[in-house]
Amino acid sequence: MAASWWLIVLSWNGREDTLACLRSLRELRGADTAIVCVDNGSTDGSPNAVREQHPEVDLVENGRNLGFSGGNNAGIRHALERGAQWVVLVNNDAVLAPDAMERLRAAARARPAAGMLAGKLFFDEPPDRIWFAGQRFWPALGYSGRPRGYGRSDAPRYRHPGPTDRAVGAFMAVSRKLIDQIGALDDELFAYGEDVDWSLRAREAGFEVWFVPDAIAWHRVSGSTGGERASTHALYYGVRNTIAVCERHLPFPQPLKQLRRWFILAIFLFQALALSEGRRPFLAAVRDGYRDVVGGRFGERPRSSA
Repeated sequence: MAASWWLIVLSWNGREDTLACLRSLRELRGADTAIVCVDNGSTDGSPNAVREQHPEVDLVENGRNLGFSGGNNAGIRHALERGAQWVVLVNNDAVLAPDAMERLRAAARARPAAGMLAGKLFFDEPPDRIWFAGQRFWPALGYSGRPRGYGRSDAPRYRHPGPTDRAVGAFMAVSRKLIDQIGALDDELFAYGEDVDWSLRAREAGFEVWFVPDAIAWHRVSGSTGGERASTHALYYGVRNTIAVCERHLPFPQPLKQLRRWFILAIFLFQALALSEGRRPFLAAVRDGYRDVVGGRFGERPRSSA
């Protein structure tokens, strides 16, 4: 019987993280669950290591970095061609709880209107602190704030299933029905914000985005780009894609459009200025991201600005 649930792990020069993630998924495999690892042109020996240590895993080699969107889309195509009814995106720096898939399946049965299921994520260190337990997103401002429960210990108020504005790409399940109707991730966004865009498209098409608090993973947070706060890539793609996603889903006339752009720019400039030292490349990343969205330039960040 073909697997109807496929786990997709995207890898880009994160050999040890990827292998640890696949080890955590090994016990989750079954007659109805399969795994595909997608390699985005790694140069650290990741593909060979996956082949040698995890022969049970399908391996897709893209040969170059297609970003989070393009890389995961390659895995999604691979899974759908093999009969997947649900795909589960799992960051390669995440580790799933042993019952995570069972919890997702139960939620899919209980919520037939849900096209996306958002799992709960904890930091890997300290492992009892929440990183994501649902999140709001306000396209009028391009602001979402931190995820619900961020940095807090788990508590009863974070254990209730319910709708959420967006799922997070580090650990989310998406139905074939939704993908057939609205498409996969947007390749143009490349990285950051693509899960927000996907969630908004899902909700606009009438699907629920449902938070599943007992489907749990632990996440090292932005391992491929240097950490949550120490990445010029996060700032570049963040300002560019936040503006783009807001303008797609809630277009404003001038001058409100420009005011929102300035507001989003100010948020990311503040993040860059909040760094204790070495601010110049971070400020430049924000400037370049803003310049590129205004100029309509998407895809991978130009090497000249990286």
